[in-house]
Amino acid sequence: MINAVLVFNNNGQPRLTKFYTQLDTSVQQRLISEIFTLVSARPSSSCNFLPLPPLLAPSSNTAQESNDAPSLVTYRHYATLYFIVISTSTESPLALLDLIHVFVESLDYLFEDVCELDLIFNFETLHAVLGEMIVGGVVVETGRERVVEGVKAQGKVAKRPVNERGRGVGSGIWAGR
Repeated sequence: MINAVLVFNNNGQPRLTKFYTQLDTSVQQRLISEIFTLVSARPSSSCNFLPLPPLLAPSSNTAQESNDAPSLVTYRHYATLYFIVISTSTESPLALLDLIHVFVESLDYLFEDVCELDLIFNFETLHAVLGEMIVGGVVVETGRERVVEGVKAQGKVAKRPVNERGRGVGSGIWAGR
């Protein structure tokens, strides 16, 4: 099971935080800080898997079974963004890397060369893509074409204004926004 999906920029500012297990807000904030510190300090030649920081390490009170407790941090660094998945030991780390890659490919396809500003200003699309892929902590779709099709069907895709035929950004449908 996937417990959380996080996206940070290189400065540690969260661009997406989606928790599938209930945690106190203060624990979430400390976890976000700890995970970014761990992930950003690793050299690019290191593997993309980490054990979970002690803050959420399994204890006898947090999970009924050891397989149900969050235990693994899987991440991938693309340009200026870190994509991070916190999961249980039952999830395959290589499958999670593929999930992250499909997530990024889907965003790239929808935004036509995605950048950090696309994630900031079009967070609805970001959440819609994640919602097409993961429901309640369970991966339901890993095909880019089907994810993109589902998001487009929801009508959650926002396009960037394009400077066409000499018209500025302030003209056309983007005027007044």
